[in-house]
Amino acid sequence: MMGLLRILTDLRQDREGAMIIETALVAPVLVLMSLGAFQISSIVARQTELQSAAGEAAAIALASPPDTAAKRTVLKNVVMASTGLPADKVTVSVAYRCDAQTSYTFNVNDCNSAQVVSSFVRIRLTDIYTPAWTNFGVGSAINYNVINHVMIGQAEPT
Repeated sequence: MMGLLRILTDLRQDREGAMIIETALVAPVLVLMSLGAFQISSIVARQTELQSAAGEAAAIALASPPDTAAKRTVLKNVVMASTGLPADKVTVSVAYRCDAQTSYTFNVNDCNSAQVVSSFVRIRLTDIYTPAWTNFGVGSAINYNVINHVMIGQAEPT
């Protein structure tokens, strides 16, 4: 019994190698936290980039209303150039709102002639970001969907 106590006391007082063991325990956790923080910052940065591009497109639409298909194509190309998104991820279309309704329609004929019809340009950006942790079965891809409506005109009832 006395020999066992002496061995435990000697082990408790022996400090050689303690730093290596502590580092081996703590380093993987710190590396994972750092990588996670980097991935989160990439997710937030992409969302901010898409929001900024939608804001830029809204400013352009306010300065020169894209009331023709050619102008909407130019606006789409500007957004694609600023975000690096392919053509299928950027949509610039016309939407309408009848009177004070809160929903949009994509066909002006859905409004009757007694209603005020407001026309909007609808800017929609979509993207997918796949964080590294999905490779290990944790979580899933992040889907971005940024939609911005900018009023470009209003017609009074006839």
